[in-house]
Amino acid sequence: MRHIIDITDISREEFDRLYSLFGDIIDHPGDYVDCCKGKVLGSLFYEPSTRTNLSFSTAMLRLGGSVVGFSDPGSSSVTKGETLKDTIRIVSGYANMIVMRNPMEGAAKAASLYSPVPIINAGDGGHSHPTQTLADMSTILRLRGSLDGLKIGICGDLKYGRTVHSLVKSLSNYKNVQFYFISPRELALPAYVRDILNEKKQKYFEVSGLDPVLPMLDVLYMTRIQKERFIDPLEYERLRGTYVLDTKKMRNAKKEFLVLHPLPRVDEITNEVDDDPRAAYFTQARFGMYMRMALLLTLSKLGETAPQRIDCDMPKCVCSNAKCITKTETYLPPLCYESDDGARCAFCDKEVSFNSI
Repeated sequence: MRHIIDITDISREEFDRLYSLFGDIIDHPGDYVDCCKGKVLGSLFYEPSTRTNLSFSTAMLRLGGSVVGFSDPGSSSVTKGETLKDTIRIVSGYANMIVMRNPMEGAAKAASLYSPVPIINAGDGGHSHPTQTLADMSTILRLRGSLDGLKIGICGDLKYGRTVHSLVKSLSNYKNVQFYFISPRELALPAYVRDILNEKKQKYFEVSGLDPVLPMLDVLYMTRIQKERFIDPLEYERLRGTYVLDTKKMRNAKKEFLVLHPLPRVDEITNEVDDDPRAAYFTQARFGMYMRMALLLTLSKLGETAPQRIDCDMPKCVCSNAKCITKTETYLPPLCYESDDGARCAFCDKEVSFNSI
């Protein structure tokens, strides 16, 4: 492992090793207090964050390391017009690892092209969030004992939900997982994620109602309708509050049922559900810190390397996604790949067209 841009950058065998280390850190925290002494984490948060930002910082401090960076781009040279490329080149000279959140999709991939130290994607727009998936998977595994044979409902914003995209990709590597995608049609799972499930012959169902499928689920992964991802505020107002999990609905769920949520929540889980022992989302947030400790410790043992050499012999591609990092960082090379339904942008996985000039 070097750059952690997408959850697919971590193999199942690597996850197993991380999970083993995660468990040992929980059970023997005193053994890890100085493991990153002298190491520095660069923390670049271009977008608001509570759990991810604080859990990465706390994880590094608990390992004996230190943290530099910003949680508001307004306090950085971004306001002066500094490019992402230059920011990464500067910070990689100060830090041993960089964790980054950015509202533009594909930003972490772009950063990785210019960094000699590991880049960790802490969320790039509505695209991907691999370390949240590490927290999600570890929580299910620690509390349930297995990821194989899982029946999981994923409810809410599946179109823009980067945590959803990463979780589905990762769980697709396990045996006999059944997915129930619960969303309005307007917020359905993107085609490129469905393509992964089809390729791996995983069983999935797309439904609009939570109540009919709730009794058969082992895990429910709730997500909020994300106001910040909508271009049209009226569409957000129309869709918000579509799904609400309350104590009445919880009566229909299994005794061994788990409720997860990447947080923050708005109104999709009522406060009364917090008292149900099956509500695991606060445990999930705590476990996320321990898993990030395992990840930082693993990456801290890697040395620096030269930034990637970027070669692309394909015609110049133009991404269809208005929120792709290539729209703002125009110096980026035109990178794309072939999928079953056409060429896609290597930064954000959306469809591309080709410039004939």
